[in-house]
Amino acid sequence: MSKTSKRKSEIKRQTRETDISLKLEIDGQGRAKIATGVPFMDHMLTLFGVHGFFNLTVSAKGDTEVDDHHTVEDLGICLGQAFRESLGDFSAIKRYGLAAVPMDETLVRVTCDFSNRPYLHFGAKIKDQKVGRFDTALVQEFLRALTIHAGLTLHVEVAHGKNTHHIIEAIFKALGRCLDQASAADPRLAGPLSSKGSL
Repeated sequence: MSKTSKRKSEIKRQTRETDISLKLEIDGQGRAKIATGVPFMDHMLTLFGVHGFFNLTVSAKGDTEVDDHHTVEDLGICLGQAFRESLGDFSAIKRYGLAAVPMDETLVRVTCDFSNRPYLHFGAKIKDQKVGRFDTALVQEFLRALTIHAGLTLHVEVAHGKNTHHIIEAIFKALGRCLDQASAADPRLAGPLSSKGSL
């Protein structure tokens, strides 16, 4: 169930495993209000919103007593749906984005295309299985769900880095900046940026 206006969307997803409400305003000021029940994801989604200049409000409850997998994956689904509904057929946006973000010893590059051809290349070798109690494998699961539901091609590459927290934090900051570029309105365009006329 969703409710959409110009470059804004509201997504609700309720299953036996999760109950999520998400509001996205693409042309925002980086205001984030996040409560997912997974503290590390609260931090990462806040960084994503702030560095992407998206206004993002998320409220989620999930079966975190089992583990965080269902909540994190469904957050990716909802955020992807929010971008897709806010951007429609991807008309009049720049479509491509590229961001390189350093964080101390770490450098991450994220490249994206609102292509309507979902694909994720996750070139981040994360050595540690946990950051606090957060399962680091869930970063890839979140991004996979996001790409599928946003119609997004996404390449994530870690040029170098050692600290797991720094690597994941740089990924989310770069993701925000990349999607900000790609979703930016371009007044020169009437439809999608495509030689075919549609995506």
